[in-house]
Amino acid sequence: MHPPTNDAIIVGSGPGGASVARDLAKSGWRILILEQGSAAPLTGTLAQMSKMAAIPGRGMFLHKDFSVLVQAITTGGSSAVNFATASPPPVAMFAEHGIDLAPALADLQAELPIGPLPDSLIGPMARRMMTAAREAGFNWQKLDKMIRPAACRAGCWRCVYGCPFGAKWTARDFIDEAVSHGATLLDRAKVIRVLLENGRATGVEYVQAGVTKTAHAKVVVLAGGGVGSPRLLHASGLRAAAKGFFSDPVIAVMGTVDDLDIADGEAPGAEVPMAAGVRFDDDGISLADLTLAAPMAQAFMAQAGRVDRLLAHRKTLSVMVKIRDDIGGAVGPRWVDKPLTAADRVKLGRGVEMARQVLRHAGAHHVFATHHFAAHPGGSVRIGDGVDTDLRAAQNLYVCDASVIPGPWGLPPTLTLLCLGKRLAAHLAPGSIRSGGPDAIAAGL
Repeated sequence: MHPPTNDAIIVGSGPGGASVARDLAKSGWRILILEQGSAAPLTGTLAQMSKMAAIPGRGMFLHKDFSVLVQAITTGGSSAVNFATASPPPVAMFAEHGIDLAPALADLQAELPIGPLPDSLIGPMARRMMTAAREAGFNWQKLDKMIRPAACRAGCWRCVYGCPFGAKWTARDFIDEAVSHGATLLDRAKVIRVLLENGRATGVEYVQAGVTKTAHAKVVVLAGGGVGSPRLLHASGLRAAAKGFFSDPVIAVMGTVDDLDIADGEAPGAEVPMAAGVRFDDDGISLADLTLAAPMAQAFMAQAGRVDRLLAHRKTLSVMVKIRDDIGGAVGPRWVDKPLTAADRVKLGRGVEMARQVLRHAGAHHVFATHHFAAHPGGSVRIGDGVDTDLRAAQNLYVCDASVIPGPWGLPPTLTLLCLGKRLAAHLAPGSIRSGGPDAIAAGL
């Protein structure tokens, strides 16, 4: 047996892993964070975002139906390039499994910059869609965002590229805190398997700069996301090769308007996306404004075969339609595939029709819908089917990311994952590993 040099190894630095790492480091634990992506500062450029989320087989996966699933491989995970929407966890879903996320949620809501954007940061396109949606009879409201308004810039579109101004909260904030409390972060370090002795996790094997290395700890927490964590469990002999998952499919419904109410200094097509919207939780459908930077919007137009609209970006309104899809498909050791079910297609169809209503009330023409894509892989190592209620996959081995979400989802997951990470840290930290935490006691350490 190798003597552990760390109290805990955290594999991945997205919201779940960052939350665990920060709280354990603050408790005095010796933490090693291994992140396969880069820790280079976010620059808000298309080139950097493409390296994080558009490399096939790494950050982007093409399904058999030619739909695309994307995730960000970088420090902070997908929080670095998401829209910073703060949806609270559905506490009833977790309560069914004996998990109370309310205390963690209250702590995080008191600490983090969570709230709707001030009117000064709502762009002209979002305003137009909000007015139109309300005219169509929808309860369209501002969404809570994890954005610091004082640092945010009107007319900026870089949320999805990686905010370079420190306005958008990302899991990097918690990673920085963990490091300030003594944690070690190794980036570009890809974990390839969990090391096990007599069924107990003792560390991990990883590759950095082409060299295979090992690291040992008393606890290992996998936080590699809905694709990464099941693959690591499979590679370690702890999980079947292929398991179903959810992906929260999205369609963008686009239409051109000939006039916008633009104030001095505002730039059409350059604004914070998902500033406002509406959810139909019983139906599993969400709508929101989806104003994107020109290259991304034009990619959606081209994907839909609407090359005639490529030059109309500055006049194009986009409504996001997102659904809560059925668990299905599979995350395999080298592939990912998630076909839509008949029920999924019905939900998307209903959502698209609602989006078309919004655009009609906005006075849009040349309205069309894109092919679906997705960016929230999860549910692949579900609570009750892969991990227990303490997120334990094996002795001394835990999973804390979107893969543990116990059922179909349809929500921005960041705040939920932060809650799960805080809860896991509280489960581990009270006894402190050095004086005999939960797994240490069970192992007789």
